Amino acid sequence: MAVSIKEVLDKKYLKTFVTLPFTLYKDDPMWVPQLIRDDMEIFDREKNPAFDYSDSRLFLAYQDGRPVGRIAAIHNRAANEKYGTKNLRFGWFDSINNPEVAAALFQAVEGWARELGLETLSGPHGFCDLDPQGMLVEGFDQLPTIAGYYNFPYYQKLVEGLGYVKEIDYVEFRAQVPKEMSAFPEKLLRLADRILERGNLRLIKFEKKKDILGRAVELFHLLDEAFDEIYGSVPLTERQIQYYIKKYFSFVDKDLIQAVVNEKDEMIGFMIAMPSLSLAFQKANGRLFPLGWWHLLRAFKNNDVLDFYLAGIKKSYRGMGVDLLMVVNIARAAVAKGFRFTESNQELETNNKIQAQWKYFNPVQHKRKRIFKKFLKSV
Repeated sequence: MAVSIKEVLDKKYLKTFVTLPFTLYKDDPMWVPQLIRDDMEIFDREKNPAFDYSDSRLFLAYQDGRPVGRIAAIHNRAANEKYGTKNLRFGWFDSINNPEVAAALFQAVEGWARELGLETLSGPHGFCDLDPQGMLVEGFDQLPTIAGYYNFPYYQKLVEGLGYVKEIDYVEFRAQVPKEMSAFPEKLLRLADRILERGNLRLIKFEKKKDILGRAVELFHLLDEAFDEIYGSVPLTERQIQYYIKKYFSFVDKDLIQAVVNEKDEMIGFMIAMPSLSLAFQKANGRLFPLGWWHLLRAFKNNDVLDFYLAGIKKSYRGMGVDLLMVVNIARAAVAKGFRFTESNQELETNNKIQAQWKYFNPVQHKRKRIFKKFLKSV
């Protein structure tokens, strides 16, 4: 059956693009639907400040009059400038198990890359590091966090069949939270106390959410510094910082955010975790109303899984035990709140330092996601 490609140029087809996974994955128990309004906003040029330095084209694949696949192409000019590349990103790829559908979608993306005079394609990526990225290649029986997408096992074969090869992998870990802090080695707890004293450091105790908001900009600037050497990272603009503060920080649990400051009250490290919202997102099924908000509220109050999202340490303070200090204190909060398991955010497979933080929880690496790359042939 012939495949036709349609570019998304209006809100009607954008809605089709955003909601296509609700048809493709409707019977899959591992799929966690994103909120429709959030995904619509990602591609809204007026609302998403990433369009200040990026451009994007969205494509839908049709067979017999019905949508059967989608893909986003992202021209991230800031990333190309930082890394000296001529690369086009792809993301939000979904398709039925049909090589012709996948080929038609990627041909549309590759065609735009050639129009722009670009040389490579890579993905799945988002516009920036705070968007989901990577294609699941291991862990199809594991529920994803809301920070990452799920995909069918056959996706890897589809993209590899089109000449895409591994660029780099992300890994994720699951670990058990001890019932009591006494399960932690006593010398570890004493070491955390000595790090505070020796380094003239202080843990910030956030009393109210407004206290968090008051230091949110500083946190994002530290995030940029911490992520500067991470694969594919691009500094956030001030507009993006304000955008993400407004979008996410009203949900942060003040007890599950760790921040460390020095004697000058400068933030030199942070760690953010949240109760898992994956099951709540499944029940919400893409919508906050009429009952989606209620499922999310319940997840914040009654949950046994803690998801880690972001962490960063100022370069000049690395190797001084700041990571251990934050892990110990967020563990205290996790034990006090009755969490039984923790889920890491995705981490580059080469990031041994961040993975070492998990060793105290006997982690199991249970998911792997891949970034693919392809060199375009000259025509």
